[in-house]
Amino acid sequence: MKSWNNTRPELLIREWLLGAVVFACGSDRAAGTGMTRDSSAVAARGAEVRAIATWNTIALKTTAAGPFSPPRESRAMAMVSAAVFDAVNSITRQYESYVVRVVANRGTSTEAAVSAAAHHVLVSLYPAAVASLDAARDSALAHVPAGRAKDDGVALGQTVGAAVLAMRVKDRSTEQAQYTPGTGIGVWVPTPPAFATALEAGWGKVKPFLLDSGSQFRPGPPPRPGSDVYARDFVEIVAVGASNSGTRVPGQTEAARFWTTTAPQLWNHVVRQVTVARGLDAATAARAYLGLNLAGADAMVAAWDAKFAYGQWRPVTAIRDLRDDGSLTTVPDTAWTPLLTTPPFPDYPAGHTAYAGAAEQVLSALLGESPGEVSISSPTAGGVTHRYQSFHEIAEEVVNARVWGGVHWRTSSTVGRELGRRIGDLAITRAPR
Repeated sequence: MKSWNNTRPELLIREWLLGAVVFACGSDRAAGTGMTRDSSAVAARGAEVRAIATWNTIALKTTAAGPFSPPRESRAMAMVSAAVFDAVNSITRQYESYVVRVVANRGTSTEAAVSAAAHHVLVSLYPAAVASLDAARDSALAHVPAGRAKDDGVALGQTVGAAVLAMRVKDRSTEQAQYTPGTGIGVWVPTPPAFATALEAGWGKVKPFLLDSGSQFRPGPPPRPGSDVYARDFVEIVAVGASNSGTRVPGQTEAARFWTTTAPQLWNHVVRQVTVARGLDAATAARAYLGLNLAGADAMVAAWDAKFAYGQWRPVTAIRDLRDDGSLTTVPDTAWTPLLTTPPFPDYPAGHTAYAGAAEQVLSALLGESPGEVSISSPTAGGVTHRYQSFHEIAEEVVNARVWGGVHWRTSSTVGRELGRRIGDLAITRAPR
């Protein structure tokens, strides 16, 4: 079994190959179908890519229905993407494997392999959802003709899914870290209205998918309370991030609510849209999901490492605090309330923007910096659709949205994005070629 995490980094430098696979097809008609072999191949390729997209959607619905945990959701999506990629690649052999390459019989059904691989991982991670996942698998497999090709695909997918689960069994994701909030100016404490304990306090110790460790790219400390940068961030968020802000315009309010949805939910929507619209082959499409979700999962590990290394307080805590931070411009307001509910973990750096930075780098490398118009609909903004011309434009909106929502300092948002970019760049060099 091959895993990047078990190989020295210096042996992992890879080019991230771009472009579609060229198929050499004859023009004669496929017997009994009335279709040329070209059109038969195109139809089969479309069905395979749609199967990947379908299981990506099923995975996101499953994670969304589970307990709220952006880091845990990103891990699940990375594992599903790894299983799907290795299942497809075992059949096509277009790229190196990520975890394992299974010997596939000639004619093995890619659709069946995708369904079995994704299902096998998801039922293990979300046993409470087994009934709905079984139904989804049965529905997907009903479209695959019975026979050896289908049976071989199912067996291959299950084998790959089991290998991915085995690779992550000791990644420390099940460890429960004890975390006691500190005291003093600038230190994170539970925030209103729920005053919940810190979420996933030990996630920074989880074994990454591509990074050497969660602390590999740990940024420097956040701005010191009372410093010029801190005061600038303070004044900005007091004005634009308040629930009753008089300076935030309707478009900013909409964007803040738009990005309340977790990062994997919205960024995976982007990959589905582009891979299906471009008519990519199954292996190339699966590789796009793999790159996004491995880099995104590692961005969350790295963000959580820094969050709990520094323990920076949230804006709602800082603005309501009456103690003197040494600045004449940071005026407290004990009634101040952010537009959005503050998530239960330290501020610096922002996890949403770390994921965005990783996503923009990986997807720009894979699909081009200007993929054409991309649209995203967000359930947390009433189904509103936003349209973008580049992945960088999406990431920029994420940075601003977290400030406009009153839940992250400007510096936390920008540093998070830069952290993610570094992770995305590393992911590009360590991708299967």
